[in-house]
Amino acid sequence: MSQKVEKPSLSGQRLKTRKRDEKEKYDPSAFRDAVIQGINDTEGDLELVAKFLDSSKLDYRRYADVLFDVLFAGGQLAPGGSIVEDPDQTKVSRTDISVFGCEEDRNKLKAYFDVFNKLLRRYKYLEKSFEESIKKILVFLKGFKEDEQRKLATILGIIFANGFCKAQVLTALFEEHLVKEGISLRFATLMFRSWLEDKDINSVVKALKTASIDSRLLELFPMNKRSQEAFVTHFRKEGLESIANFQVRSEIVLYVWNTLMAQVEWNKKEELVAEQAIKHLKKYSMVMAAVAKSLEAEIKLIVKIQEYCYENMVFMKVFQKIVVLFYKTDVLSEDSILKWYSTSHSARGKSVFLEQMKPFIEWLQNAEEESDEED
Repeated sequence: MSQKVEKPSLSGQRLKTRKRDEKEKYDPSAFRDAVIQGINDTEGDLELVAKFLDSSKLDYRRYADVLFDVLFAGGQLAPGGSIVEDPDQTKVSRTDISVFGCEEDRNKLKAYFDVFNKLLRRYKYLEKSFEESIKKILVFLKGFKEDEQRKLATILGIIFANGFCKAQVLTALFEEHLVKEGISLRFATLMFRSWLEDKDINSVVKALKTASIDSRLLELFPMNKRSQEAFVTHFRKEGLESIANFQVRSEIVLYVWNTLMAQVEWNKKEELVAEQAIKHLKKYSMVMAAVAKSLEAEIKLIVKIQEYCYENMVFMKVFQKIVVLFYKTDVLSEDSILKWYSTSHSARGKSVFLEQMKPFIEWLQNAEEESDEED
């Protein structure tokens, strides 16, 4: 019978733990302290702040949210927007060398943008975290002082004007608790003013359209004040004529649509209402073409048609017929229909209407490819 041979042991030897087996403790407080210490050592010289952030060996990947909390708010943010205070009173858990600690002066806030600019150019991987942090901070707006809100609005206008953040983060402004108390509208007004100091209205419109929120600006107003008239009056009073005009150009096509659809008493039967609607709208297609003069107006019209068909169930199967009619009569362009289909549609009845439009979209895309081949 064989006996089990005991394996030789390395008694008295210390085995080194491989680095990949070591799990570094997650310690955002230590990271925060290190960032604040490094920033405070610059005594407010933002050139030195940028150099410190550029040369620091701190783990930005792991603690990006804490990094941007400190740079914007001066400390680590707790849910709701308050600064996390360290229980150890000997430790400094916040700094005044931050956006919120800056004087309320656009040129001085622009110097803070330069810090972000240099940091994001040096560490490209921080771009996504930067946007996520801004969106989080916008959700916390109610927890900040009014002057902090104003400073944030000003620097965000500068950030957007320089293309350093996607306007998609602004969806946070549509949070009900911010809209209801008028915070969203005040913030957006200041932000647009700051944005337009550096760029023209085309820059704003392009960014909002790319984020598919150009048609949602009315949602910045509390429900009891949400109207086209209130929008135009507010932004003209604030000296932002270009924002008011953009809204007017896009909204007039919706007014014409509502007027046309209110003229008729629609049949209650699906098979009859389609013929009735096409006959009526064909008669006024030249009017619709005259007011749908831009890509954003066309897309708004398609979304309006979608929502109308969703709200009036007898029209559910008529949506595709109306869109095709308006395409044939030059009310809607190929570009607006394809943009609606890919990104700009409403969530209301989305699956039904996208499926309904699928054959026509495929026809448009194939026609586009054939045209390219001919060229």
